[in-house]
Order: sequence, then structure tokens, then C-alpha cells
Amino acid sequence: MQATIRNFLKMESAGGIVLMIAAAVAILIANTPLAVYYELLLDVPVEVRVGALEIAKPLILWINDGLMAIFFFLVGMELKREIVEGELSRPANVLLPAIGAVGGIVVPVGIYIFFNYNDPSAMQGWAIPAATDIAFALGILMLLGSRVPVALKVFLVSLAIFDDVGAIVIIALFYTSDLSLQALSVAAACLLLLSFMSWRGVNSVSPFILVGVVMWAAVLKSGVHATLAGVVLGAFIPMRNSQTGESPLRELEHDLHQVVAFGVLPIFAFANAGISFAGVGLSNLLHPAPLGIAAGLFVGKQVGVFLSCALAIKLGLARLPDGSNWASLYGVSILAGVGFTMSLFIGGLAFESTGIDAARMFDERLGIILGSLLSGVAGYLVLYKALPRQD
Repeated sequence: MQATIRNFLKMESAGGIVLMIAAAVAILIANTPLAVYYELLLDVPVEVRVGALEIAKPLILWINDGLMAIFFFLVGMELKREIVEGELSRPANVLLPAIGAVGGIVVPVGIYIFFNYNDPSAMQGWAIPAATDIAFALGILMLLGSRVPVALKVFLVSLAIFDDVGAIVIIALFYTSDLSLQALSVAAACLLLLSFMSWRGVNSVSPFILVGVVMWAAVLKSGVHATLAGVVLGAFIPMRNSQTGESPLRELEHDLHQVVAFGVLPIFAFANAGISFAGVGLSNLLHPAPLGIAAGLFVGKQVGVFLSCALAIKLGLARLPDGSNWASLYGVSILAGVGFTMSLFIGGLAFESTGIDAARMFDERLGIILGSLLSGVAGYLVLYKALPRQD
């Protein structure tokens, strides 16, 4: 039994599977008499006070602002590693996923705006279908096992990384509330201290983490979304220990990977995916907000990613990933429409934090679940047909 569990945890698709289970459990609970306890749990007030500094939020916001900062911290480290010595350090591997990511952001956003341009409150959610859930999408791809060419997997991961960068920029520019100059000053001081430690060649991770926690609290109080502190901190973790030659960043990334895959993201999914379908009819599905999100994820992502990549390849700017064909590239483009956790995260920023009514939050989650589900199933089926079978 223990060996079976260990083997499962080593599977590259395991994180996506656990994520699916967490979301399914949340939806199941939200549609039973246990729903009231689910809501009470998420609304539990949690308070941390150090002297005059007080952070008091319901549990759901600690999950979204705190736990997700750990996820973005991991994203920041992964991005640094890929740029310094990974796949993104090679120009030939950068252009195709970068172009695909741009198309995969612009077209879904355009589709959402098309459906909701005349509704100012719904327009708050324009960025929701721009996101790709790397854990979910990669988990579905890995269900096909050794049939998946390594280069195709690298393409999807790189595409999702660029997608995350785009989401980070969107959050920083468009989902920021009233700014506190005092808190921003503290965050800037932390940034300077991190830069100084990096310049001085500090090899220990602990001082960076300590400063990063202070920076997270300052950014949280500043009005800028606190998860951005995680990305910034990840970029400062030392890539190489000048004394031992080991990589503190790789070691920390390895330690956090399972924490994020089997802890942070499933908890986030459980806390945010609970949606009651009581009284849901065709009118709900055809409302412009969920329709724009679902169409943006399922139609916009595949069209934007595939057509922009195809154009780049036809113009000679890039080439198909090794071992793949046009059909498999199209299948991965469909998988990019699995937005789930990232879309839920942006949706929470767009509607919940701006005081939009609960009905709009329902619209957002309904569209995300529908669009992600369609993208996941269709992407898997296309790839199942497109990839050569192993004898």
C-alpha cells in the first residue's frame, strides 16, 4: 500500500489528479446539506497580530492571498531556473511558446469582451479566460505516458510559464486596489535588501525567506496583490552556492514542488470550486459572463495558441516541437484552455475583491468549470488520436 502511494506521488499526472478530486469534492459538498458548513469553514476569521501590525481575514482570503503566494513563489523560482539554465535559456525554445502565449491571451480576452462589452460589472472579469492551469493541463498530458514527446511537454510547460508571466502582469496592472505609500515603502526597502544580499552573494536561503515574509505582509497591506511578492522573492533565491557548487534554488524548488502540487493547489481548488447547481438552468449557462469565459477558454485558447504558433512556423520564425505534428500541437493548444485554478484566482480578484455581487461570482465559476472541462476532455481525445501508440 505504501509503495503504491509513493509510486502515485511520483507520477507527473498525480498533481492534476489530486486537483481534480479536490474540485469534485468541493462541488459535491456545495450541492448537499453540508454546503452550510463549507461556507462557514471558508468564512472562519483568522487573525495574526504582531505589535501594531494586524492581518485579519476570513480563511478563504488567507488561502487566496497566503497559500497562493507560495505557489507564485515556486513559479518565480521555476521561471528563474528556466531562464538561467533551462529550456528558456535557448532562444530556439523560447519563441514558439512565447508567441503561442500571446495569442492564447489576446484571443480569449477578445472573445470575453465580445460577449460582455455592454456590461461594466462583467467587464471586470475580462482577464479570466487568459490563464492556463499548468498542473491540470500537464497532468492531463501526462496521462498519455511515454507517447508524449519530451519537446511537446516542454512546449506546454513553457507556454504555461509565459501565461503565468502574463497573468502576473495583468494582476499587477489591473487588479490593484487603493495604494498605501507607507506599505509600499516597506516593500521597496525589502526589495533593496534582497538585491543587496544577492549582490553580496549570500548563499543561505533563510535570510531571503525572512525578508520575503516581511515583503509579503507589506505588499498585502499596500493594495498590490500579495502573491506578487512570491514571484519577486523567487527571482532572488540563489541559483548557485559559490562555496559548495550546489543549487539552493533547485533544492528549494524540489522541496516545495509536492507541497504545492498536493497541498497548496488542491486546498485552493477545494476552497474556490464549491458551486451549487441548485436552480441552474439554460439561462445561467447562456448568461454573457459564463458564456464569455467558457468560450474564451475552450474556443479562444485553442484558436489563439494554435493559429499564432502556426503563423510563426509558416513564417520560419519557429518550428514544430521535435517528435510532434500539427495534430499534436493542436491538441496541446486545446489543453491550454484548462484555466481552472489560475482562472478562479483571477476571477476572485476581479469580482469578489471589487464587491461585485455573489451572482457574478457564480457566473465566473460556472464558466471556468465548463470551459476547463471541455478543454481537458477535447485536448486529451485529440492527443490520444494524434500521438503514435507504443507497441
